[in-house]
Amino acid sequence: MPEANLEGMIRKVADIIIGELKLEEVTAETFNPDMDLVDELGIDSMDLATIALVLQDEFKVAIDEDDYPKLKTVRLICRYIEDKLAAKH
Repeated sequence: MPEANLEGMIRKVADIIIGELKLEEVTAETFNPDMDLVDELGIDSMDLATIALVLQDEFKVAIDEDDYPKLKTVRLICRYIEDKLAAKH
């Protein structure tokens, strides 16, 4: 996937996380895509499950519950979604 598309996806995923967690003082542009969502942001498994459901709807991919532990950063989430989208083609 071209870098521009990846950056767009990172912003979109960051927007979803910011919206779902009702984060203030952060925007998709200032969100660090390599920040550990659990250790640094403090999201729990319920938050992650909610975010995964929104991502599934947004990107039309299935996110296996067993894969949730792999989805530690926005960048990793984007790579995961890219792989799922590529597998559909």
